Amino acid sequence: MTGPRHLRDVPEVDHEDPPLVLVPGIDGTALLFYRQQPLLARRFDTVAFPLPTAQPHAMTMSSLVDDLARLVEEVSHHGAILLGESFGGALALSTALARPDLVRGLVIVNSFPYFDERVKLALAPIVLQALPWAAMPIVRRYTSGHLHSPHTRAADIDEFQRCARAIDRDSYIRRLKILRSYDLRDDLPAIESPCLLLAGDRDRLVPSVRWARYMSDRIPQSEMEVLAGYGHVCLIDHDLDISRFVVPWWERVGADR
Repeated sequence: MTGPRHLRDVPEVDHEDPPLVLVPGIDGTALLFYRQQPLLARRFDTVAFPLPTAQPHAMTMSSLVDDLARLVEEVSHHGAILLGESFGGALALSTALARPDLVRGLVIVNSFPYFDERVKLALAPIVLQALPWAAMPIVRRYTSGHLHSPHTRAADIDEFQRCARAIDRDSYIRRLKILRSYDLRDDLPAIESPCLLLAGDRDRLVPSVRWARYMSDRIPQSEMEVLAGYGHVCLIDHDLDISRFVVPWWERVGADR
């Protein structure tokens, strides 16, 4: 696994809980967990997993699953909870199916088992390859309403823009192409891990609530919560503490495992 090392935050109080591995969205940097990681670290040993960027042409969902599995084996002998956002949710779900022995639980935020806007998925890599990468900050500003919650503070949007400078262009485009063949709809009943599905009802990029309900109906041990008032890139919002959902959920389901 190449690229930046994972970012680890160990809780001050020792718990017997498994580590919590944070799997980023399609940006791949794991930098957008900057607000949530210290909040989750009050309870869990948290590990943010920047997605690898070397040889993006060879990147597949299976290779990303292997990279994530190696990280889990590195940080724990007894598996981990995977918290995946958007594309990271797709990767976390794929890992739970391929390596159920390593996944103690799943937290899926604003994600999907299949990306059904096929025209956008086909056009996006073409547009991004033609667009000067230096122009992307302007594009992100223009599309801010589709990405962020209505109440996201300007300072957090600025921090989002700063973190986005670390995105590797070729890897980003390759991850978009991976979604063309990604489809777990028929596989969801085979997921063995308890799963918490979180979906922002103001998500304008992905129909998160619809997909969360779809997955909740099919994943055997699943719960769903709607994040009222939040958009797609919600984990940077000043008033969202994701641990308020994760900790009580794990206290309910973790004791049984």
